[in-house]
Amino acid sequence: MNGKPSFDPCEIDRAIQRNLKGFGYLGSQGPAMGVSPKTLLYERGTLSLYHYLPLTREVYSVPLILVMATSNKACVFDLAPGQSLIEFLLKRGHAVYAMDWNPPSGEERYLKIENYVLDFIPDSIQRVQQHSGEDEVTLVGYCAGGLLSALYAALHPAGPLKNLVCFTTPVDFREVTLYRAWTGARHCDVDRLVDAVGIIQPDAVAAGFDVLRPASYAAAKVRLWENMWNNPYAEAFQQMERWAGETLPLAGEYFRQFVRKFLRGNDLYEGELTIGGKRLNLADIEVPLLHVLARHDRIVPPKSARPLIELVGSTDKEELTLPGGHVSLFAGPNAVKRMWPKLHQWIGERSA
Repeated sequence: MNGKPSFDPCEIDRAIQRNLKGFGYLGSQGPAMGVSPKTLLYERGTLSLYHYLPLTREVYSVPLILVMATSNKACVFDLAPGQSLIEFLLKRGHAVYAMDWNPPSGEERYLKIENYVLDFIPDSIQRVQQHSGEDEVTLVGYCAGGLLSALYAALHPAGPLKNLVCFTTPVDFREVTLYRAWTGARHCDVDRLVDAVGIIQPDAVAAGFDVLRPASYAAAKVRLWENMWNNPYAEAFQQMERWAGETLPLAGEYFRQFVRKFLRGNDLYEGELTIGGKRLNLADIEVPLLHVLARHDRIVPPKSARPLIELVGSTDKEELTLPGGHVSLFAGPNAVKRMWPKLHQWIGERSA
């Protein structure tokens, strides 16, 4: 024997830290999210419209409105200092607003896509115009929030939209294969479900995502345990898990429409979608468009999202595909280094 120890002291230290911090992780609620200073500009039922306080003396003339999917809270845009997309944008001189969602009340069970596209978004834009004193705005929508933003843009070609940014926004729902299977007629009697419960509870919404990621979620837990000694890694994981665990209920009629028109009918991609009695055409979108895709997205696969760039009528349009998954695309170390700077540059060049 050469007298050298047969173990790695660093690995022993990590194992000790992993066990000690594991108990702390299991007993804590995790770090606070959504801590960037903000004011509630307006609230109506399921909608909350926030204005984030500026961090620079000078700001770009075109304000940004972040649009979250109706199934989740907007705090994922503002995870923690140093990990917050909103903080990043504020420090670079953008005026930032966010459309956040509250659980719909029983009276809001009848909310439809029309309510979001023809009421909530236009109303929020008008209030941001009044608050900021600017005529034009940029919409930045994530997932189904990007879909609602695109629908709004197509139905309001005369403005006041200046730019449109979408993250992982589905268009061709044939490619959302697992989610389509989960909500297909064979497994889901959507009419009976909506008529019976009115509001689709978070457990039912989250179940669809769990169908998509059983193996990946288990693997993520293994990686968490292996990296429990690493405080930043464990905190980031806990933040994302907490956000995912705060899935919101959905208005029943909205869910019914979404299943029928998108997941089963694929009406948007086929050019058959009507909103408020008007046929919608993505070619009517002519404002500058940036669409950011996640290469390893299992919820909105790139094949589902790519037709957006193909179908819009904009001459200034760009598709950006980056490594990552559905959430890590815009929240996490890779997002900080790659996506956020690109987003700032793209919007900044079009916000004078």
